[in-house]
Amino acid sequence: MYQILLPVDDETDRAAAQARYVLGLPGETDEVTVTVAHAYRDDTGDDSFDEESPGIIEAVDILSAAGITVKQTELYVPVAESIVNLATEMSADEIVVCGRKRSPTGKALFGSVTQSVALDSPVPVTIVGVE
Repeated sequence: MYQILLPVDDETDRAAAQARYVLGLPGETDEVTVTVAHAYRDDTGDDSFDEESPGIIEAVDILSAAGITVKQTELYVPVAESIVNLATEMSADEIVVCGRKRSPTGKALFGSVTQSVALDSPVPVTIVGVE
């Protein structure tokens, strides 16, 4: 079984790009399990949320329609560290993230979750772009 971690935010375009990448992987859909993880900026640990993220809905809909087994989980701050820890805990084979267009100054000032995950991940990280 090939385990993929797909951390998404609320942006449906990015979540869809990540899901489409997974659909393009070789192999049978029954050989893949995708854990879609939503990154909340809330560090309270409260698992009761009023609304589901549009990004999660988009990714789950695309993957489920293709017959891929999908699980869902939540992540909290610090987001990059949570993604890397979850990948280790679930023995992920790959992490699929979607990059944002930021200037070098923007990355330096605000950090980059994608960059941190790529540098710290114990498993391969695929960075997709929005088409």
